[in-house]
Amino acid sequence: MEALTLTTPALLFSAISLIMLAYTNRFLAYAAVIRDLRDKYLQRQEASLLRQINNLKIRLNLTRYMQIFGITSLLLCVLTMFLIYVDYNVIAVWVFGIALILLIISLGFLIWEIQISSKALKHHLSDIENDLKQR
Repeated sequence: MEALTLTTPALLFSAISLIMLAYTNRFLAYAAVIRDLRDKYLQRQEASLLRQINNLKIRLNLTRYMQIFGITSLLLCVLTMFLIYVDYNVIAVWVFGIALILLIISLGFLIWEIQISSKALKHHLSDIENDLKQR
Protein backbone atom coordinates (compact mmCIF):
# COMPACT_ATOMS: atom_id res chain seq x y z
CA MET A 1 0.00 0.00 0.00
CA GLU A 2 1.25 3.47 -0.89
CA ALA A 3 1.84 6.01 1.83
CA LEU A 4 -0.76 8.73 2.28
CA THR A 5 0.53 12.05 0.92
CA LEU A 6 -0.70 15.59 1.37
CA THR A 7 -2.28 15.54 -2.09
CA THR A 8 -4.60 12.63 -1.31
CA PRO A 9 -6.88 14.42 1.19
CA ALA A 10 -6.41 17.67 -0.73
CA LEU A 11 -8.08 16.03 -3.75
CA LEU A 12 -11.33 15.84 -1.79
CA PHE A 13 -11.38 19.60 -1.14
CA SER A 14 -12.88 20.53 -4.48
CA ALA A 15 -15.34 17.63 -4.42
CA ILE A 16 -16.52 18.35 -0.89
CA SER A 17 -16.70 22.08 -1.63
CA LEU A 18 -18.96 21.46 -4.63
CA ILE A 19 -21.11 19.07 -2.62
CA MET A 20 -21.44 21.63 0.17
CA LEU A 21 -22.45 24.27 -2.37
CA ALA A 22 -25.17 21.95 -3.67
CA TYR A 23 -26.33 21.22 -0.10
CA THR A 24 -26.47 24.94 0.68
CA ASN A 25 -28.48 25.61 -2.47
CA ARG A 26 -30.95 22.90 -1.41
CA PHE A 27 -31.19 24.43 2.03
CA LEU A 28 -31.86 27.91 0.63
CA ALA A 29 -34.48 26.55 -1.77
CA TYR A 30 -36.26 24.77 1.11
CA ALA A 31 -36.19 27.96 3.17
CA ALA A 32 -37.89 29.88 0.35
CA VAL A 33 -40.51 27.17 -0.17
CA ILE A 34 -41.20 26.93 3.56
CA ARG A 35 -41.69 30.69 3.83
CA ASP A 36 -44.08 30.57 0.88
CA LEU A 37 -46.01 27.62 2.34
CA ARG A 38 -46.25 29.38 5.68
CA ASP A 39 -47.88 32.39 4.04
CA LYS A 40 -50.26 30.15 2.10
CA TYR A 41 -51.13 28.21 5.27
CA LEU A 42 -51.91 31.41 7.17
CA GLN A 43 -54.34 32.35 4.39
CA ARG A 44 -56.00 28.95 4.14
CA GLN A 45 -55.41 26.04 6.49
CA GLU A 46 -55.46 23.08 4.13
CA ALA A 47 -54.35 19.56 4.99
CA SER A 48 -52.30 19.34 1.80
CA LEU A 49 -50.23 22.32 2.90
CA LEU A 50 -49.58 20.66 6.24
CA ARG A 51 -48.40 17.49 4.47
CA GLN A 52 -46.04 19.57 2.33
CA ILE A 53 -44.72 21.39 5.38
CA ASN A 54 -44.13 18.09 7.22
CA ASN A 55 -42.37 16.68 4.15
CA LEU A 56 -40.15 19.74 3.98
CA LYS A 57 -39.31 19.45 7.69
CA ILE A 58 -37.99 15.94 7.08
CA ARG A 59 -36.03 17.04 4.02
CA LEU A 60 -34.64 20.05 5.86
CA ASN A 61 -33.40 17.80 8.67
CA LEU A 62 -31.79 15.43 6.17
CA THR A 63 -30.08 18.39 4.49
CA ARG A 64 -28.80 19.55 7.87
CA TYR A 65 -27.30 16.09 8.51
CA MET A 66 -25.84 16.05 5.00
CA GLN A 67 -24.14 19.37 5.74
CA ILE A 68 -22.90 18.31 9.18
CA PHE A 69 -21.34 15.08 7.90
CA GLY A 70 -19.91 16.82 4.83
CA ILE A 71 -18.33 19.62 6.84
CA THR A 72 -16.95 17.17 9.40
CA SER A 73 -15.47 15.15 6.55
CA LEU A 74 -13.77 18.28 5.19
CA LEU A 75 -12.51 19.15 8.66
CA LEU A 76 -11.01 15.68 9.05
CA CYS A 77 -9.34 15.99 5.64
CA VAL A 78 -7.65 19.17 6.89
CA LEU A 79 -6.68 17.38 10.09
CA THR A 80 -5.29 14.52 7.98
CA MET A 81 -3.12 16.96 6.07
CA PHE A 82 -1.83 18.41 9.33
CA LEU A 83 -1.09 14.95 10.71
CA ILE A 84 0.84 14.06 7.55
CA TYR A 85 2.71 17.36 7.82
CA VAL A 86 3.81 16.60 11.41
CA ASP A 87 4.64 13.01 10.40
CA TYR A 88 1.87 11.15 12.25
CA ASN A 89 1.12 8.99 9.23
CA VAL A 90 -0.61 6.08 10.96
CA ILE A 91 -3.08 8.38 12.72
CA ALA A 92 -3.49 10.36 9.48
CA VAL A 93 -4.57 7.22 7.63
CA TRP A 94 -7.23 6.47 10.25
CA VAL A 95 -8.50 10.06 10.35
CA PHE A 96 -8.69 10.11 6.56
CA GLY A 97 -10.59 6.83 6.61
CA ILE A 98 -13.10 8.33 9.03
CA ALA A 99 -13.40 11.39 6.76
CA LEU A 100 -14.25 9.12 3.84
CA ILE A 101 -16.85 7.26 5.90
CA LEU A 102 -18.46 10.56 6.94
CA LEU A 103 -18.57 11.64 3.30
CA ILE A 104 -20.24 8.35 2.39
CA ILE A 105 -22.82 8.93 5.15
CA SER A 106 -23.44 12.46 3.87
CA LEU A 107 -24.02 11.14 0.37
CA GLY A 108 -26.32 8.45 1.79
CA PHE A 109 -28.46 11.15 3.37
CA LEU A 110 -28.50 12.88 -0.02
CA ILE A 111 -29.86 9.73 -1.67
CA TRP A 112 -32.54 9.45 1.02
CA GLU A 113 -33.50 13.11 0.59
CA ILE A 114 -33.69 12.74 -3.21
CA GLN A 115 -36.05 9.76 -2.79
CA ILE A 116 -38.35 11.82 -0.57
CA SER A 117 -38.20 14.77 -2.99
CA SER A 118 -39.06 12.56 -5.95
CA LYS A 119 -41.97 11.02 -4.07
CA ALA A 120 -43.31 14.49 -3.18
CA LEU A 121 -43.10 15.62 -6.80
CA LYS A 122 -44.93 12.48 -7.94
CA HIS A 123 -47.75 13.37 -5.54
CA HIS A 124 -47.96 16.83 -7.08
CA LEU A 125 -48.10 15.36 -10.56
CA SER A 126 -50.82 12.91 -9.58
CA ASP A 127 -52.82 15.79 -8.07
CA ILE A 128 -52.60 17.62 -11.39
CA GLU A 129 -53.56 14.48 -13.32
CA ASN A 130 -56.54 13.88 -11.05
CA ASP A 131 -57.66 17.47 -11.48
CA LEU A 132 -57.43 17.13 -15.27
CA LYS A 133 -59.46 13.92 -15.21
CA GLN A 134 -62.21 15.61 -13.21
CA ARG A 135 -62.59 18.39 -15.80
